Amino acid sequence: MLRFDFTGLGGSGGEFANTNFSSNTEDLLLAADWLRVNRRAPQVLIGHSLGGAAVLAVAGALPEVRAVVTIAAPSDLGQVAHLFAGDLAQIEAEGEARVRLAGRTFAIRKQFVDDLRTHDLLERVATTGKPLLILHSPRDEIVGIEHAERLFVAARHPKSYVSLDHADHLLTNRVDATYAARVIAAWSGHYLDDESGQAVAPKPRSEVVVSETTQGTFLNHVVAREHHFLADEPVSAGGFGAGPSPYDLLAAALGACTSMTVRLFADRRQIPLERVTVEAYHARVHATDCEACTEGHAPMIDSFECRIQLEGELAPADRARLVAIANGCPVHRTLEASSKVVTTEVSPTRTSSTLGLKHSIGRRAS
Repeated sequence: MLRFDFTGLGGSGGEFANTNFSSNTEDLLLAADWLRVNRRAPQVLIGHSLGGAAVLAVAGALPEVRAVVTIAAPSDLGQVAHLFAGDLAQIEAEGEARVRLAGRTFAIRKQFVDDLRTHDLLERVATTGKPLLILHSPRDEIVGIEHAERLFVAARHPKSYVSLDHADHLLTNRVDATYAARVIAAWSGHYLDDESGQAVAPKPRSEVVVSETTQGTFLNHVVAREHHFLADEPVSAGGFGAGPSPYDLLAAALGACTSMTVRLFADRRQIPLERVTVEAYHARVHATDCEACTEGHAPMIDSFECRIQLEGELAPADRARLVAIANGCPVHRTLEASSKVVTTEVSPTRTSSTLGLKHSIGRRAS
């Protein structure tokens, strides 16, 4: 994935006043060219607001693109000028005005307004013929919901519309942004070819199976019975940060077991516990009670800390009992006791895909 902001917006440098819609679409085409040469050509274009209009405008010029997604996109670029209608007279007379949009101030020049009026976006939408997903909020005060309707009517099938309900134009509420991201991920997956070479997840042959994805140094499939997720290391350690680290998983096991144990005890003793939340932490610390260590040379040991939040009208005695029970959860006892780990080599199974095995073997050989 390549994500970028247009000039002068978000994380991009430069002056927004020096741009217009035509320059934005040119930047988008250049970004696609760079991907085509250096990585892979884009299969899906996703654009927000004026960026949504830009991906609609260039989709037909990118043969590799299979689908397009817009978020809060305008349907008529000429009508975008109504957002700063009160400043148009100054723009016409002086060539530029400072305009405030969605809580931010932009310098809008006459050439920007003139350029908007030269583009027929609905005609592009009608002739592109690419699958289209339109996400828009009926409460959008910057780009009204009528724009989504016009885009949808102009587009050919397959086309889809998803309402973002209470979202604002910038999706500043994280819940709205997460919902939009999940919808886009599910919808676009239908049109994407997986060209990553990632090995398939192993089948659950035992309680837990962990196998490399063959992507990056640390990324692994984790299959625990019918559950599948990824384990990784953070970017700072050389991973992708695509999943919890091994010690994250260990701390999560302690936190989950602690919560379950406290809940089971509270229910059995009819203690009015409404909810339990556990924060689990792991660290490597110097031992403080080492008999054999010399001063300043204490060995490092693993230290886990659990912070428990107990919600409900609980008597002090009940709170004390629940905390005591938490300290006796099975995973807690396992971590405090010495454990025996035996590792043996077994023959490779044939459950992995041939492609995945070849890819993995080839990578190790290199």
